[in-house]
Amino acid sequence: VQLQASGGGLVQPGGSLRLSCAATGSFVSINDMGWYRQGPGRQRELVATVAKGGGTNYAGSVMGRSIISRDNAKNTVDLQMNNLFPEDTAVYFCSANVRTHWGRDARQYWGQGTLVTVSS
Repeated sequence: VQLQASGGGLVQPGGSLRLSCAATGSFVSINDMGWYRQGPGRQRELVATVAKGGGTNYAGSVMGRSIISRDNAKNTVDLQMNNLFPEDTAVYFCSANVRTHWGRDARQYWGQGTLVTVSS
């Protein structure tokens, strides 16, 4: 299972950014998908997750200015972030809880991370 993230880059404060992630490889189902981030000198933290049925969960710091969505047919998850602040600067990681075979437990997979820098 591979998670390929894209969409990071440099954005000015108050700007917007859309991150995308695609899951590829051999698997039978994907449960929750989500985005986490790790800022300079900080621990990795949850940004947002979306369940297979569409239920969402957001960190308080991004609630109201971020939207997470997924396409179950394409095995993708996107994160639209608006009104970005310098403190949103971080490496953003895509993650998914994936079952590779029926009868086996699902496990968490991580993408390689994409850097988002919010600066003027």
